[in-house]
Amino acid sequence: MKYTTLPNTNIKVSKICLGSMTWGNQNIEVEGHAQLDYALGQGVNFIDTAELYPVPATAETQGKTSKIIGTWLKKTGNRDKVIIASKIAGPGDYTAHIRTTGFSPEAIKEAVDAELKRLQTDYIDLYQLHWPERQTNTFGVRDYKHNPSDNWKDNFNEILNTVDGIIKTGKIRYVGMSNEKAWGAMRYLEESRKNSLPRMITTQNAYSMLNRVYEGDMAEVSMRENLGLLAYSPMAFGVLSGKYIKGNAADNARLKLFPRFARYSSEQSTEATKQYLKLAEDNNMTLAQMSLAFVTQQPFVTSNIIGATNLEQLKENIDSINIILSEDILEQINAIHAAIPNPAP
Repeated sequence: MKYTTLPNTNIKVSKICLGSMTWGNQNIEVEGHAQLDYALGQGVNFIDTAELYPVPATAETQGKTSKIIGTWLKKTGNRDKVIIASKIAGPGDYTAHIRTTGFSPEAIKEAVDAELKRLQTDYIDLYQLHWPERQTNTFGVRDYKHNPSDNWKDNFNEILNTVDGIIKTGKIRYVGMSNEKAWGAMRYLEESRKNSLPRMITTQNAYSMLNRVYEGDMAEVSMRENLGLLAYSPMAFGVLSGKYIKGNAADNARLKLFPRFARYSSEQSTEATKQYLKLAEDNNMTLAQMSLAFVTQQPFVTSNIIGATNLEQLKENIDSINIILSEDILEQINAIHAAIPNPAP
């Protein structure tokens, strides 16, 4: 395994982070525990979860993922061996079953306490805002279009002050963002600098060969401000494994179970994936290995969040850490990207 540190901290994390959003839906508790055991045995010490999980989000399953991690922590006593990241869900119809008060001080405090209980721990290493409260272009929206009817009011300072108080209690150690854009990231950093408030150290955004939108604005923020990317969906819901093109996806594959998750299934995405698949196989790699290696070796990526529904997939994903793509292969990936840029924003 390879390691780095979370920006502006002394916390060492594996370059591969174990994602968990299928646990409690596609995976039962024993399978989640087996993935945790295997990943830790391979040197993965970074685990990502959220109060929303598992996905798809429902009132009946909400919080089950973190509970599975919690029972593993209690059973194994491995809390001091892992770094745990979690998230508070932002407002919207999709999360109305959790709360409708957004990132108010009361909501953040309540969410932290509930997540600590589910995880059966007394602290969370990295606590993230799952997506912005304001209306902006996230989750498959390519371009920003301003909505003058958005009733959001600037609360960056209030959020950081709330987090500051929670950090002082020891319940969380550091704070990060998720699905954030350049303006929001810089506003948080500005508030932190001006008012000596906790600094956002990471952002968790989608990033893959089918979605390189991060490079358009946020990559510069990452490099110049030392803001690490925790890249999620590096395999684009499994599309970049090639299994859907080859027709060998299992019946419990994500897009077979939940076909409405079509973010990475457009005609352009399929064509790009076919070209990436040929490139990988021409160079004696699986498409999954090439896809993950591409993400991991980007200079702005702190950790690559992988997910799996079985141990065979998990092994392949973790083993990608040993692959370094040559400049020639990177140039060919970039040529495909230039011809079919960001087909799945």
